[in-house]
Amino acid sequence: MDTVELRVVGHVRSRFTDPVGMPIQTVGSPQEPGQVEVLPAFAAGLRDIEHFEYLILITHLHRVKEERLDVVPFLDDTSHGAFATRAPSRPNRLGLSIVRLERVDGACLHFTGNDMLDGTPVLDIKPYVPAFDVRETERIGWFRRRVQQVAEVRSDDRMSQDPPARR
Repeated sequence: MDTVELRVVGHVRSRFTDPVGMPIQTVGSPQEPGQVEVLPAFAAGLRDIEHFEYLILITHLHRVKEERLDVVPFLDDTSHGAFATRAPSRPNRLGLSIVRLERVDGACLHFTGNDMLDGTPVLDIKPYVPAFDVRETERIGWFRRRVQQVAEVRSDDRMSQDPPARR
Protein backbone atom coordinates (compact mmCIF):
# COMPACT_ATOMS: atom_id res chain seq x y z
CA MET A 1 0.00 0.00 0.00
CA ASP A 2 1.33 3.43 -0.89
CA THR A 3 1.83 5.90 1.94
CA VAL A 4 2.46 9.62 2.08
CA GLU A 5 4.23 11.48 4.86
CA LEU A 6 2.87 14.92 5.75
CA ARG A 7 4.09 17.63 8.10
CA VAL A 8 1.90 19.63 10.41
CA VAL A 9 2.27 23.38 9.69
CA GLY A 10 0.15 24.57 12.60
CA HIS A 11 -2.78 23.88 14.91
CA VAL A 12 -6.32 25.21 15.19
CA ARG A 13 -7.38 26.98 18.37
CA SER A 14 -11.10 26.68 18.91
CA ARG A 15 -13.70 26.67 21.64
CA PHE A 16 -14.75 23.19 20.47
CA THR A 17 -13.11 20.45 22.52
CA ASP A 18 -15.58 17.68 21.73
CA PRO A 19 -16.91 16.83 18.26
CA VAL A 20 -20.46 16.37 19.59
CA GLY A 21 -22.48 19.53 19.02
CA MET A 22 -20.05 21.40 16.79
CA PRO A 23 -20.81 22.77 13.30
CA ILE A 24 -20.40 20.33 10.42
CA GLN A 25 -19.37 22.89 7.77
CA THR A 26 -17.94 26.41 7.88
CA VAL A 27 -20.94 27.80 5.99
CA GLY A 28 -23.08 26.65 8.91
CA SER A 29 -21.03 28.69 11.38
CA PRO A 30 -19.97 31.87 9.54
CA GLN A 31 -19.42 33.94 12.71
CA GLU A 32 -17.70 31.25 14.79
CA PRO A 33 -14.13 32.40 15.55
CA GLY A 34 -10.98 30.33 15.49
CA GLN A 35 -7.27 30.71 15.03
CA VAL A 36 -4.48 28.84 13.30
CA GLU A 37 -1.21 29.00 15.18
CA VAL A 38 1.40 28.41 12.50
CA LEU A 39 4.58 26.70 13.70
CA PRO A 40 7.69 28.92 13.64
CA ALA A 41 9.35 26.80 10.94
CA PHE A 42 6.50 27.67 8.55
CA ALA A 43 5.77 31.29 9.53
CA ALA A 44 7.65 32.70 6.51
CA GLY A 45 5.04 31.02 4.31
CA LEU A 46 2.44 33.50 5.60
CA ARG A 47 3.95 36.45 3.74
CA ASP A 48 1.22 38.27 1.76
CA ILE A 49 -1.59 36.10 3.16
CA GLU A 50 -3.28 39.16 4.68
CA HIS A 51 -4.33 40.20 1.15
CA PHE A 52 -6.84 37.33 0.94
CA GLU A 53 -10.34 37.37 2.39
CA TYR A 54 -10.80 33.60 2.50
CA LEU A 55 -8.44 30.70 3.09
CA ILE A 56 -8.70 26.98 2.50
CA LEU A 57 -7.41 24.95 5.44
CA ILE A 58 -6.47 21.32 4.85
CA THR A 59 -6.52 19.53 8.19
CA HIS A 60 -6.10 16.13 9.75
CA LEU A 61 -9.28 14.99 11.49
CA HIS A 62 -7.29 13.65 14.43
CA ARG A 63 -10.21 12.69 16.66
CA VAL A 64 -11.92 10.36 14.16
CA LYS A 65 -11.25 6.88 15.49
CA GLU A 66 -11.70 4.81 12.37
CA GLU A 67 -12.05 4.89 8.65
CA ARG A 68 -15.28 3.83 7.04
CA LEU A 69 -16.07 3.61 3.37
CA ASP A 70 -19.79 3.38 4.10
CA VAL A 71 -21.11 6.20 6.31
CA VAL A 72 -24.32 7.86 7.40
CA PRO A 73 -23.38 11.55 7.14
CA PHE A 74 -24.59 14.19 9.57
CA LEU A 75 -26.96 15.69 6.98
CA ASP A 76 -28.70 12.42 6.16
CA ASP A 77 -30.11 9.28 7.72
CA THR A 78 -29.14 7.06 4.79
CA SER A 79 -25.81 5.37 4.21
CA HIS A 80 -23.55 6.62 1.38
CA GLY A 81 -20.04 5.87 0.18
CA ALA A 82 -17.54 8.02 2.10
CA PHE A 83 -16.37 9.73 -1.10
CA ALA A 84 -19.96 10.88 -1.79
CA THR A 85 -20.05 12.68 1.58
CA ARG A 86 -18.19 15.30 3.59
CA ALA A 87 -18.16 12.94 6.60
CA PRO A 88 -14.95 12.95 8.66
CA SER A 89 -14.73 9.15 8.70
CA ARG A 90 -12.74 8.44 5.54
CA PRO A 91 -9.48 6.70 4.60
CA ASN A 92 -7.10 9.63 5.17
CA ARG A 93 -9.23 11.66 7.59
CA LEU A 94 -8.53 14.91 5.73
CA GLY A 95 -10.63 17.96 6.40
CA LEU A 96 -11.19 20.96 4.14
CA SER A 97 -12.48 24.20 5.64
CA ILE A 98 -12.98 27.49 3.83
CA VAL A 99 -12.65 30.22 6.44
CA ARG A 100 -12.76 34.01 6.40
CA LEU A 101 -9.44 35.58 7.39
CA GLU A 102 -10.12 38.38 9.87
CA ARG A 103 -6.54 39.35 10.72
CA VAL A 104 -2.97 38.15 10.92
CA ASP A 105 -1.09 38.56 14.19
CA GLY A 106 2.46 37.35 13.67
CA ALA A 107 2.19 33.61 12.99
CA CYS A 108 -1.44 33.47 14.15
CA LEU A 109 -4.30 33.62 11.66
CA HIS A 110 -7.59 34.77 13.18
CA PHE A 111 -10.60 33.62 11.19
CA THR A 112 -14.35 33.11 11.29
CA GLY A 113 -16.31 30.18 9.94
CA ASN A 114 -14.86 27.65 12.35
CA ASP A 115 -15.93 24.01 12.14
CA MET A 116 -12.80 22.50 13.70
CA LEU A 117 -11.81 21.11 17.06
CA ASP A 118 -9.20 22.70 19.28
CA GLY A 119 -5.81 21.19 18.48
CA THR A 120 -6.71 20.10 14.94
CA PRO A 121 -3.47 19.69 12.98
CA VAL A 122 -3.28 21.97 9.93
CA LEU A 123 -1.49 20.33 6.99
CA ASP A 124 -1.74 23.17 4.48
CA ILE A 125 -3.14 26.66 3.98
CA LYS A 126 -4.16 27.91 0.54
CA PRO A 127 -5.69 31.20 -0.59
CA TYR A 128 -9.27 30.93 -1.77
CA VAL A 129 -9.59 32.43 -5.27
CA PRO A 130 -13.16 32.43 -6.65
CA ALA A 131 -12.01 32.29 -10.28
CA PHE A 132 -10.21 29.03 -9.45
CA ASP A 133 -12.43 27.56 -6.75
CA VAL A 134 -16.09 28.33 -7.57
CA ARG A 135 -18.03 26.04 -9.88
CA GLU A 136 -21.74 26.56 -10.49
CA THR A 137 -23.63 23.29 -10.66
CA GLU A 138 -27.04 21.86 -9.99
CA ARG A 139 -25.76 18.28 -9.73
CA ILE A 140 -25.06 17.84 -6.00
CA GLY A 141 -26.38 14.33 -5.44
CA TRP A 142 -28.16 13.47 -2.21
CA PHE A 143 -27.12 16.84 -0.68
CA ARG A 144 -29.92 18.51 -2.66
CA ARG A 145 -32.45 17.22 -0.11
CA ARG A 146 -30.56 18.49 2.95
CA VAL A 147 -28.06 21.22 2.05
CA GLN A 148 -30.28 24.03 3.37
CA GLN A 149 -30.16 22.42 6.85
CA VAL A 150 -26.40 22.84 7.31
CA ALA A 151 -26.72 25.77 9.74
CA GLU A 152 -28.95 23.77 12.09
CA VAL A 153 -27.27 20.36 12.00
CA ARG A 154 -24.49 19.68 14.48
CA SER A 155 -22.01 16.85 14.79
CA ASP A 156 -22.78 13.84 16.96
CA ASP A 157 -20.70 10.82 17.97
CA ARG A 158 -21.45 8.61 14.96
CA MET A 159 -17.97 9.09 13.45
CA SER A 160 -16.12 8.30 16.68
CA GLN A 161 -17.91 5.10 17.61
CA ASP A 162 -16.14 1.78 17.55
CA PRO A 163 -16.39 -0.02 14.22
CA PRO A 164 -19.18 -2.58 13.87
CA ALA A 165 -18.09 -6.19 14.34
CA ARG A 166 -16.82 -7.71 11.12
CA ARG A 167 -18.58 -10.81 9.92
